[in-house]
Amino acid sequence: MQNDHTQRQEPPARLSTDEARSAVGLNVVRWVLLISLVLAILALSTIWITGALTTPQPEHNGVVSGQATPAS
Repeated sequence: MQNDHTQRQEPPARLSTDEARSAVGLNVVRWVLLISLVLAILALSTIWITGALTTPQPEHNGVVSGQATPAS
């Protein structure tokens, strides 16, 4: 006793390249990835630079915390 859908076999679907890709060209994907990469780099660089500029800096001749003082 088999189901009706197992007895009927339909031929495999034949799709053109545009139909299989849903008509989205590869150039669009490349541009989206490129723009996203550039925006991510700019955002992370902005965060890093503003953090470095707003962090108080130690004096040039002062002791840096966490570093051993040289023996005289």
